[in-house]
Amino acid sequence: MLNNSSSTRIATYNVNGISARLPVLLKWLEETQPDIVCLQELKAIQENFPEKAIRDLGYNVIWHGQKSWNGVAILAYNEEIKEIRRVLPGDPEDVHSRYIEAFVGDLLVGGLYLPNGNPAPGPKFDYKLGWMKRFETHTNELLKQNVPVVLCGDYNVIPTEKDVYKPERWVDDALFRPESREAFHQLTNKGWIDALRKLYPDETIYTFWDYFRNAYGRDAGLRIDHFLINPMLENRLIKAGVDRHVRGWEKSSDHAPVWIELAK
Repeated sequence: MLNNSSSTRIATYNVNGISARLPVLLKWLEETQPDIVCLQELKAIQENFPEKAIRDLGYNVIWHGQKSWNGVAILAYNEEIKEIRRVLPGDPEDVHSRYIEAFVGDLLVGGLYLPNGNPAPGPKFDYKLGWMKRFETHTNELLKQNVPVVLCGDYNVIPTEKDVYKPERWVDDALFRPESREAFHQLTNKGWIDALRKLYPDETIYTFWDYFRNAYGRDAGLRIDHFLINPMLENRLIKAGVDRHVRGWEKSSDHAPVWIELAK
């Protein structure tokens, strides 16, 4: 692995359009050298994914693209990726590219881009809650497996008031509505561990800053990009963080990369 022989760094990054953000993504990969990366919101059809540029940095990659929006990928540095699935079970009519799952070494990695759900209430919010219910059902099955599991990505959920700047302004937003938060808490109640909050229970941590109203400059952010790990990994979790400086780069995504480190 890249970082050192004693730990594995896993990152998640909503790139908000991989074609437009490719220079930023490649710069970040070269700067931080994570071992495993989950990407979301590729906004590119399957054929337009920049596979060569990723592989030239030493990463193997699998991806599930979709025209104009959505799209997810898993990268692994110099490590085989054994794809398990590229769709969330439970709804054969759902054609959105929002979930991808694979083994990388001994880790089962799920990368997800959970629906935004706005405007709420409405059909999009209903779809979000239905997706979250399917996700919970799938994660229940994953908990039964005797393997270490990491589920990371853009969850589009603000779990608590301390995860958002001025929470009173978000009470009607799908990301902060009680139904969304309850669905997220159902996961942690079942045994999934919110990795960043496990290590930093009381700190202000944001992973997203809107492009408008100088949100990044004012640090008016949200924490919506999450790592959930199963109990098998609890004692292996040693570090976590947000590469928030990347949000300040020219033509950067409105999300910052988020990462954890696991002892081997």
